[in-house]
Amino acid sequence: MSTSLIQKYNVPGPRYTSYPTVPYWNEAAFTVEKYEDTLKKTFLESNSEEGISIYIHLPFCESLCTFCGCNKRITKRHEVESPYIAAVLEEWDMYVNLLEEKPVIKEIHLGGGTPTFFSPENLKILLDGLFEKAVRAEETDFSFEGHPNNTKQEHLQLLYDLGFKRVSYGVQDYNFEVQRAIHRFQPFVNVKNATEGAREIGYTSVGHDLIFGLPFQTVDHIRETIAKTKELMPDRIAFYSYAHVPWIKGNGQRGFKEEDLPSANVKREMYEVGKQLLAEAGYVEVGMDHFALKTDSLYKAMENNKLHRNFMGYTSSKTKVMIGLGVSAISDSWSGFAQNVKTIEEYYEILEKGELPLYRGHILTAEDEKLRQHILNLMCNLETSWKEDEMKFPELPEVLISLKEMEADGLLEFGDEKLIVKESGRPFVRNICMAFDLLLQRSKPETRLFSMTV
Repeated sequence: MSTSLIQKYNVPGPRYTSYPTVPYWNEAAFTVEKYEDTLKKTFLESNSEEGISIYIHLPFCESLCTFCGCNKRITKRHEVESPYIAAVLEEWDMYVNLLEEKPVIKEIHLGGGTPTFFSPENLKILLDGLFEKAVRAEETDFSFEGHPNNTKQEHLQLLYDLGFKRVSYGVQDYNFEVQRAIHRFQPFVNVKNATEGAREIGYTSVGHDLIFGLPFQTVDHIRETIAKTKELMPDRIAFYSYAHVPWIKGNGQRGFKEEDLPSANVKREMYEVGKQLLAEAGYVEVGMDHFALKTDSLYKAMENNKLHRNFMGYTSSKTKVMIGLGVSAISDSWSGFAQNVKTIEEYYEILEKGELPLYRGHILTAEDEKLRQHILNLMCNLETSWKEDEMKFPELPEVLISLKEMEADGLLEFGDEKLIVKESGRPFVRNICMAFDLLLQRSKPETRLFSMTV
């Protein structure tokens, strides 16, 4: 890849797990009542046909990983588990009472934090509490994030018995110097045991998360990590760029200096080398930063034009309603977003008042909905079209003119009222989406809000 293109397009930009992106939510116009109205409307229109998704944020970790930008609470005190689960189920009860029919659960994702911080027994209490007041869809997609060091066979068996068929493990990198810098020590044997343990039980998809651009990481480290990964052949791989956002309050990105990070050119070489090695091993690139074997549901979703992207990342199933439970979790009613408070203490305090623990959100305008669909199309299908009137908007001509330079650089091409991202443009798909992000274009941030796109 051209060094000049990297220098040209390596700018701060969103990862587009939503549109509008969180910094551009109109919080002043948001109210919980407005959000509840959008949620009830979309739920009643879609529940019986497609069901709902549930994301549960389980924030506890026993140790701090210094590359992590997620909301977490570091503790070794496992007595925190029961009160937290009780609070999440109390929040779930509020949502069930708000809706006028039993939710049909199609998708569940347990994220964190470290979901396997919780004992199998407590995870069962949590999930039984969910299913008590809901219907299980005929076809489900239940998944969780596991830490290779503490995911026991009991975790895997219990969750499998409750319908979970997919697990992803955070691997990041196998080099000890890199692991020491990010404070994430896990030997290959632990990943091997966790991966093979899931397969023995019957999990149909085991994923590994790998990161490039970490402190002290080199291109050779990427080669070594992917060589070890090929020994286990996970069904899908998230191979993504480290998002360095140390200015965000409460994240763990410390213990190393800016100069310890690889340059943008080296990061892009890491990606190109990794992508080539994964392709040689039989993985196909899906959307942005994701790779899957042809037997995996993520690849099949892409082939069938059913790939979807939301706050949980890429998914092989789409629902218009996603309810987020737990601290900092984000809910999506398709025409509105709402985020929970970020501290456990405040979360408990608001629930005790009998209120949903929401503190900010956004109600989508008609323009927002059109732009979101264009960005979703680009992120999932690497193309978008404006042939239909409902996909046109007044600023479209200006947006298309702004993309002419990327066309000249060979990153995309225009067809009959459509745009297609070329293979050479894949690494710059976030930049292409930014042209459609009118809120970003109208109000460029004066301070850093996003990680670099390359």
